[in-house]
Amino acid sequence: MREWYARTKRDLPWRRTRDPYAIWVSEIMLQQTRVAAVIPYYARFLERFPDAAVLAAAPEQDLLACWSGLGYYSRARNLQAAAREISANGGFPCGYAELRALPGIGDYTAAAIASIAFGLPYAVVDGNVLRVLSRLTNDSGDIGASITRKRLQAVASELLDERDPAGFNQALMELGATVCLPKQARCPDCPLLSHCAAHAAGTQNELPVKLRGGNRIEIEATLLVVVRAGALLLWQRGGSEARMAGFWELPDAARLPSARLGRALGSFRHSITIHDYCFQVFAASVRGTPRGYEWVSPERLGAIPLATTTKKALQFSSL
Repeated sequence: MREWYARTKRDLPWRRTRDPYAIWVSEIMLQQTRVAAVIPYYARFLERFPDAAVLAAAPEQDLLACWSGLGYYSRARNLQAAAREISANGGFPCGYAELRALPGIGDYTAAAIASIAFGLPYAVVDGNVLRVLSRLTNDSGDIGASITRKRLQAVASELLDERDPAGFNQALMELGATVCLPKQARCPDCPLLSHCAAHAAGTQNELPVKLRGGNRIEIEATLLVVVRAGALLLWQRGGSEARMAGFWELPDAARLPSARLGRALGSFRHSITIHDYCFQVFAASVRGTPRGYEWVSPERLGAIPLATTTKKALQFSSL
C-alpha cells in the first residue's frame, strides 16, 4: 500500500512538513471539514500564527476572525488553550500521552501527531479509516457504536506498519478519501482489493452500517441587512455564551422587531448539527441605533469574527 500511496497521493500542504505544530493545526481544522475548505484557512492561519507561542499570545478576536467560516469554533479556542500549555511547558510534547492530555486533542488527533510528526507506532482511525476497515473485514456492526469502533481500532493497530506508521496511517486515510468512497467504492483502483472481505461478499456498498437516531429539525428564519452611510448594523454575542461566543452577527427579524423590511435580497440554507435552517435575507432600515447594536464599517469586517450565516447573507448585499 505504501507504493500505491507514494504514486497517487494528493499534494496537500500539511503533507510537506513534519512540524508537529503545523500537523496539529491541520488535524484540528480537518475535523468535520472538507479538505478543499481547509486549504486556504490553513495557509492564512500559519502565516498569522506561525508557532504555539504566537498563537498563545494572540487576542481571541484575532484568532476567531482568522477561523471565521470554518465553524465549530470551540476547536479554535481549544487550539489556543493548548498552545498556552505548550508555551508554558517550554515546547511541543512528543509523546502520545502528553499530546492526548492537551485541550481539544482526542485519541485520533494524538495518534495522528504522534505517528506523522514523531514516527510513533499509533494507528489513526478517522471516519475514512473506519469505512476502509469495516469493508476490509466485512464488519456489519454500527460504526456509531463504541464496541464497533474499538473492534476496528484493534484491527488498525494490528495492521499498522511500525516501520513507517506515518506513511501507513496517511495511506489508509487517503484510501478512504479517494478510493473507498461512501456510496460507490472504486474497487478496481484499490491496492487492498484482493484482501477485502466485503468485496468478496459483494457487500462493499452496504458498509459501513451507521444507524441514525432522531429526525432533523427544519427552521425558517429571517436575517436583516441594515446599512447606513456605508456601515452595517451588527450585534456581538457575549463572551460567556455557550455557542459562538464573541462573534458578530446580523440581526434577525425576531431580535429587531422595530426594523422596517425592504426588498428581499435572497435566501440560503445552513445546517448546524441536526438543525436545517432556511434563511430569508431582506434589506431593512431602523431609526437611530438600537440598543445592543453597533455600526461597523466595511473595512472593519475583515478584522472581526463574523458568523458564517452573516457571511452567507452578505453575499447578497453590495458590501
